[in-house]
Amino acid sequence: MDANLPPLIQALLDPHCYAHPAQRVELVETHISWVLLAGDFAYKIKKPLKLPFLDFSTLDRRRSSCLDELRLNRRFAPDIYQEVVSICNTPQAPHFGGSGTAIEYAVKMRRFDEAGRLDRVCARGDLQPRHLSDLADTLVAFYEAAATPPPASRFGTAGAALLTALENFDELKQVSLAPGVSARLAALQLWTEVQHQQLAALMERRRQRGRVRECHGDLHLANLVLIGDQVRMFDCIEFNEDLRWIDVASDIAFTYVDLLEHDRPGLANWLLDELLSRSGDYEAALLLRFYAVYRAMVRAKVAGIRLAQTPGGECEIMAYVALAERLVAPRPRRLVITHGLSGCGKTLASDQLLQSDPDASTLRLRSDVERKRLFGLAGTGRSHSALDAGIYAADAHLQTYAHLRRLATMLLDAGWSVIVDAAFLKRADRDAFRALANKAGVNFSILAPAATPAQLRDRILARDAKGHDASEATLEVLAQQMNTLEPLQDDELKTTLPISSEPGLAPPWPVGRPV
Repeated sequence: MDANLPPLIQALLDPHCYAHPAQRVELVETHISWVLLAGDFAYKIKKPLKLPFLDFSTLDRRRSSCLDELRLNRRFAPDIYQEVVSICNTPQAPHFGGSGTAIEYAVKMRRFDEAGRLDRVCARGDLQPRHLSDLADTLVAFYEAAATPPPASRFGTAGAALLTALENFDELKQVSLAPGVSARLAALQLWTEVQHQQLAALMERRRQRGRVRECHGDLHLANLVLIGDQVRMFDCIEFNEDLRWIDVASDIAFTYVDLLEHDRPGLANWLLDELLSRSGDYEAALLLRFYAVYRAMVRAKVAGIRLAQTPGGECEIMAYVALAERLVAPRPRRLVITHGLSGCGKTLASDQLLQSDPDASTLRLRSDVERKRLFGLAGTGRSHSALDAGIYAADAHLQTYAHLRRLATMLLDAGWSVIVDAAFLKRADRDAFRALANKAGVNFSILAPAATPAQLRDRILARDAKGHDASEATLEVLAQQMNTLEPLQDDELKTTLPISSEPGLAPPWPVGRPV
């Protein structure tokens, strides 16, 4: 028994306090709550705190916050979040419910296997790209359905984004840290202010376009759990509306940063690419570094709060400061295009290349997805276009590649590397992207996997049988491509990336001067 715990929490460690079976009770303590794990259920009790970003100082406020937590988390986890329960009698002899006067309130949740929490799955090396693809599907659907703020409210404004970002620095200034850290924090704060000045107009435009939603607000890996093979969200922000009504780019930045903190840049890159590819919201990438630094500093601030409660967390603070510094450091940009017939393995090769970027600063544009988006179709929808007709007609081809160039230019200008996954069968299309790389001053490379005619046919037939790929290529399309393919010339071959014959091994990131 920890004598530093309040009498109520000490008493609730007794299994006899619970109406359901509980052989033992475990306590999980965060900087703002106590969570009691008892049998099949968990009970979350808020600490009587008042901090700059929350106020749990009265019983009424804690009850209201418990009700908000139940309502908000039932949006995506109704089976986990059960009810708000009162705790009655005395702190020394408490019981749940009843007719007595409440002395505290708790959110009752159905427990899940803690080993499935994504921070733990990631730490033991079991987190896979498919899990993050599933999460991307869940998040895109969640954001589409989530509420938007009233137009006259302060929520999600550029000014609100700056205030919440600067609060992290204000609170960290109250923490006693090693000499020299103040200058590093000042540099990060200055970067934040300069970036905000450059991005404020975009933030406001996105708010007007509905990109500010009632989000999760605390989407780090410990608030995600793998149940079966599906990633589920829980424990969203309920105590501060300004931290919940935010741009979706801010929400996803937390998961991105947490994957980086776990030293999984490939997975961070994969998640971001899957989210933007599914939503089409590539404009979010322009804000992502601002919000990623903000999220790293949130983590540093929380570590500072824990340091005040339990000494010994200086290293954690400094780790997040260092992560923020890495995020603001300029990255070498690259433009990679693919080349090859349908079924040759372009998407698989670009999958591997995407996950091999050690800086997690690469995004991919797939022509099969963007073509359909351009013409109002879902990525895996079917256009039923005839050969050289519909969305595959000559003018549609020109529109698609022009659209890909516009997106690639925007992302390169924002500091991202770009992979364009398209057939690029014609020299003119390849030259246009090579010229784009030259104009942007970035390295240009071609990823050109190859396959035998038999492999091409087998892969196309297998893909068509599954019926859920963005590509609509048929054997007739393949035959036409074979007749119209303009092979890579000698000058282009000098820019190609090596393709490993070993399955799963990504080609190396290209380095060197722009070509």
